[in-house]
Amino acid sequence: MDMPSAQEAITSNKHAWDESAQLHKDTDNWKNLLRSVADPGFSRLDSTITALLQDVGVAGKDVVQLCCNNGRECLSLFSLGARSVVGVDQSRAFLQQAQELAEVSPHSPEFVEADIHHLPERLHGRFDVALVTIGVLGWMPDVALFMRHVASTLKPGGTLVMYETHPFLEVFDPHASNPLLPASSYFQCDPFVLQESIVYEGLSEVAGPTSYWFVHTMGSLVSGAIAAGLQIGHLQEYPHSNREELYDQYEHQPAQLPLCFTLTATKR
Repeated sequence: MDMPSAQEAITSNKHAWDESAQLHKDTDNWKNLLRSVADPGFSRLDSTITALLQDVGVAGKDVVQLCCNNGRECLSLFSLGARSVVGVDQSRAFLQQAQELAEVSPHSPEFVEADIHHLPERLHGRFDVALVTIGVLGWMPDVALFMRHVASTLKPGGTLVMYETHPFLEVFDPHASNPLLPASSYFQCDPFVLQESIVYEGLSEVAGPTSYWFVHTMGSLVSGAIAAGLQIGHLQEYPHSNREELYDQYEHQPAQLPLCFTLTATKR
């Protein structure tokens, strides 16, 4: 199979995300979100990323979340005292959900529809903190280019905060008869070609538009951050899973795998 160009993959992925949005509506998770966001102290940030954001300092700061999905984490940042929050995502359908949640919330984030590779000029050099969370890096064809665009949003001295799936986890297939046997190379160059809808939070797989999932090593991520003018201040790996429930089986192993990580990096 011929691999797509980077722009073709980005366009396909945008379409797949838009198509998947409805699968996350009219679910118990969505109904719970609509009820919960009315609380001024609402948060969907787990203890790991909450502690890191508190350590970095979000109170009184201007924060951008890149690839914010339905905005639940944007709204959560207000519980940590953020002065302003902007959520950026290329999926119009998920941003419509974000706006629905914001209308119920007492807080007022701004949502911007934009591909990370084509950010509006008004977002450049504007933020104290840029947040990137679970399930973003795999959609990026070029992680070094992604890091340059992330860095472009930060003020000098601003900080990137990242909480992502560990790239080593990508070598395993959780559906395999032996899910602990490596199924692909850690150094895989071509993306995984997916033919099912993008679903999470325990939803069943269903057929959907073609999308492309890219594998990036930890070394390429760190090198990309450095090349983007970001100074690494913190990198920590964890044995807990922060992605779909299917990956919980990799926790509590006799020889434990790294399942996720946090990283902070400051713009010089």
